[in-house]
Amino acid sequence: MQLSGFARACDDISRRLSSMTDRVCVGLMGLLVLDVWLGVFARYVWPLPITFMEEAARYLMIWIALLAVSSCIRRREHIGMQMLFVMFPRCVQRILLGAMDLLGILFFLVLFYYGLGMVERGARVSTMIYGISKQLPFAAVPVSAALAITQLALVAVRDQLRLRQDSTLVVCP
Repeated sequence: MQLSGFARACDDISRRLSSMTDRVCVGLMGLLVLDVWLGVFARYVWPLPITFMEEAARYLMIWIALLAVSSCIRRREHIGMQMLFVMFPRCVQRILLGAMDLLGILFFLVLFYYGLGMVERGARVSTMIYGISKQLPFAAVPVSAALAITQLALVAVRDQLRLRQDSTLVVCP
């Protein structure tokens, strides 16, 4: 079924945001691969006094994993019980989906709030090897939570409008 009006606008914004996030993740993944290969090369092929690879790989992986959450939300590829969900009538699906989306948004709001505290505390702590503030590595949590909230709100509106449109075709008991 084709999306129309506000549902299509939400889907377009969500798709563009997801595309941008995917590009950032691919770029970070490229850096991660280079970092790991440099670490292997420096350790086993040509011993170089480079000590930062392991720590950089850890922080890159954290950023990639947390940013990818919002892309998965856009495609509804996060963990869910589709097997049970599709057995219910559309009106029940709308209620369940709405409740799950609200719980997800609340979870990511809490994560965002506590993530800001982590970033604040990270300003006073230095990384072991780089000696720089942990603000940047810790910023992955609130940034990713904000992206997840945005994506979840957009797809919740999109899917609720689509299910409402579909449920007008089928009478719910």
